[in-house]
Amino acid sequence: MSREIIHSVILIIAIVLGFVFPRTSLANYDFQITAFLFLILYLAKKFFIVKSSPSRLIESVVFTLIIISIVNTTGGVSSPFFFLIYFLLFSLSLLLEPLISVTTTIALIVFYLLSLPQNQDVKTLLPIISLAFITPFALFLGSEHRKNEKFKIKNEKLQADAFLFVSLLLKNHLKNIKEAVENFVGDHELDIIKKSADRMEKLIEKFEKN
Repeated sequence: MSREIIHSVILIIAIVLGFVFPRTSLANYDFQITAFLFLILYLAKKFFIVKSSPSRLIESVVFTLIIISIVNTTGGVSSPFFFLIYFLLFSLSLLLEPLISVTTTIALIVFYLLSLPQNQDVKTLLPIISLAFITPFALFLGSEHRKNEKFKIKNEKLQADAFLFVSLLLKNHLKNIKEAVENFVGDHELDIIKKSADRMEKLIEKFEKN
């Protein structure tokens, strides 16, 4: 099972909990539960998990639970905090895989449509419909973020290669030149210096081309 599917299933479960929560007596303790979730997130990032995929997944689940719960306990589709879901979609596409924003949007649209009474007017459905228009932007933003991360990793690898080139190849030739200078007695040492210098020049040219 791919990572995208696993993450999607976990977030869909978080969305389900976000819809079930307002219908329970626990909704009276929404502030305390929100603070508790943030505490769990802080402790997990501080002591147990470094910046990695599990850390980002925990952040995504906590943010999803908190935002969906806030929206649904303050009116659902008509909530003044419904705009937070837009930020959630963008955040998920950055924290996890860009495709997550699509699966999350589909789940949200389905659950909100099922939670509404029948024969709703277009004005009531507009916030739900708007999620479908926001998703492509979130998907694009997540894709660009991934490209930038890959470029950053590639750039770091190039810097590491450059350091390896300087520290191993050039350093070795400089050592040969230094030894030849210290033991200089005639044409043999001069020939070693010349060959080392030529080899360094070729290595530098080769590195610049690559």
